[in-house]
Amino acid sequence: MTSLPPLPPSADAPVGVFDSGVGGLSVLRHIQAQLPRERLLYFADSAYAPYGDKTEREVVERSLQIAAFLIERGAKALVVACNTATVAAIQTLRAHYPAMLLVGVEPGLKPAAALTRNGMVGVMATGRTLAGDKFLQLREQIGGASKATFLLQACVGLVERIERGELDGEATLDMLDRYLAPLLAQGIDTLVLGCTHYPFVQGAIEQVLARRGAQAVTLVDTGAAVARQLTRLLAGAGRLREAHADAEADAASLHAYTSADAATLALGFARLLQLAPPVQESRLASHSQLIA
Repeated sequence: MTSLPPLPPSADAPVGVFDSGVGGLSVLRHIQAQLPRERLLYFADSAYAPYGDKTEREVVERSLQIAAFLIERGAKALVVACNTATVAAIQTLRAHYPAMLLVGVEPGLKPAAALTRNGMVGVMATGRTLAGDKFLQLREQIGGASKATFLLQACVGLVERIERGELDGEATLDMLDRYLAPLLAQGIDTLVLGCTHYPFVQGAIEQVLARRGAQAVTLVDTGAAVARQLTRLLAGAGRLREAHADAEADAASLHAYTSADAATLALGFARLLQLAPPVQESRLASHSQLIA
């Protein structure tokens, strides 16, 4: 007897979102704002954060593990809410899950090129993102088409500081000043926040810019664009969640998982989004054979 192919996920199924830690919450908030009826699963791989100092193979391995975990829990779409994981793993994820709706994030070079007035754009990101072939191809493509110059700044240690909740203290301001100083010295008028963690220190970045008399620098965060792309994909596949007559059935929900400490992620949700979803600790099984 021939088995039937599996049915596609229903519109009522959740959207899975993952990041190396709390940075993806900056994308999650845009998804919640644009798609308030959707059920959401969030995975913070905090036991392995940051991804920026991992090899590409390690990031691909973790991304495959998390994708499998979320798909096993019924995800109808996946949002890779991490620039480093997108650069390293999005092609592998698409190859392994060709039927899955997949949205990645990438530094906003294209909108930055459209916004810059003098053609000088700074890009703050992790070293792994900036060294990735996908990012370098994007820079070459957009730089060639727009004539914008992209000045790259790896921000070592910034993700870890944000994970600890150190968003606006003097030590964080000093770190940001060190990273911004060479970009400002070269005359940037536009700055790309090339890691999903960085929008959580946007206020601190603006303080540093103000101290240096550079308030006119435009900041670019692509979280809203990611949510719009997710909306387009869900609508095109007929998987946008519709309203139900039953108010309880219609309620959106959010469940979170972490490879580290549940209390730490719960604190991140409370501090960054003022939310208190249920959080579970989950140790992932290895899927290394998938990239052998």
